[in-house]
Amino acid sequence: MRPLFHPSVEDVRPEAILHALSDPERAAIFAEISGAGCVQACSAVAVVGDRTIPKSSLSHHIKVLREAGLIRCERHGVEMRNHSRCGEIDGRFPGLLASILSAYALVARKVCGG
Repeated sequence: MRPLFHPSVEDVRPEAILHALSDPERAAIFAEISGAGCVQACSAVAVVGDRTIPKSSLSHHIKVLREAGLIRCERHGVEMRNHSRCGEIDGRFPGLLASILSAYALVARKVCGG
């Protein structure tokens, strides 16, 4: 198997983060991974709202998040384990991820009538 690409934190670009999180499903997946506080298997983040994301789409979303530097992925047998790089990213771009995730949470509350 090919090794997975993970950019060093010095190579992470704000435009890559913004692009990765511009998709609402990807933002929801990232929020789930970053909010868990532990390693998440892909199957644990496959449901967004009331919708199950197809495996092919989930793989694509995980790849975009990984290549943007937002998550680190490790293969364990047939399972892919993901964890957030929020601490590293916040050290480089303080407050960026918190602001983006807060904005998504605000929009989600308005859509749900909250």
